[in-house]
Amino acid sequence: MAEVLLFHHAQGLTSGVLAFADGLRRAGHPVHTPDLFEGRTFDTVEEGVGYAEEVGFGEMIERGRRAAEELPAELVYAGFRSACCRPRAWRRRQPSVVRRGRDCAPDPACA
Repeated sequence: MAEVLLFHHAQGLTSGVLAFADGLRRAGHPVHTPDLFEGRTFDTVEEGVGYAEEVGFGEMIERGRRAAEELPAELVYAGFRSACCRPRAWRRRQPSVVRRGRDCAPDPACA
């Protein structure tokens, strides 16, 4: 089965994100869920985006990069809506990664 690196959305590593990851695990996939917000979750997208802005989007991307570096080269990068730029940013690390679905609108922070 495919090994998956699953990034959370702007509200953090919520119980919903963890439940989704557990569903993939039940299907036989090893799934990694790095917590880029270091234990913080937020009730609204705006609060989560505010936290990311406070920490810095560059730092958020770097946290994800560090999580990806510890994993095998053969890896599926996935993320929820606000995390869609992260897999795009890290694809450069693995030129053989095949993307399915669609990228979100271009984001200069993810270039």
